[in-house]
Amino acid sequence: FKMDTTPESYLDLFPLEAIVYLTPDSENVLEDIDPDKVYVLGGLVDESIHKQVTLRRAREQCLQTARLPIREYMVKAPNSRNYHSETLAINQVFDVLSTYYETRSWPAALRAGVSSGKGYVLPDTAEQ
Repeated sequence: FKMDTTPESYLDLFPLEAIVYLTPDSENVLEDIDPDKVYVLGGLVDESIHKQVTLRRAREQCLQTARLPIREYMVKAPNSRNYHSETLAINQVFDVLSTYYETRSWPAALRAGVSSGKGYVLPDTAEQ
């Protein structure tokens, strides 16, 4: 993948209506990738998960939001810690999006990017 970096804000580079801020707290499910949209992979470098922070940031900036369809395609796997999290690292979100873009398959994309340590699995692997 080719990537450019810039100190400029995405708010200055793209029209607001083209930006979709990805946050696990969004009510909107990402159903498809629109090549005319710019997807912002919001991220916090922190040891703990702060609920709603990325959603609040997107709302303050008047941006559309979406979340990956983890709940729609995956199930909670039983685990000793009863731990389940839809919050992914930026590289995991990138893996999900790039795999989905190549395959057009959410199950394949989620398998590629959501580690079993998050407590979610695809239904066909829930018994294993």
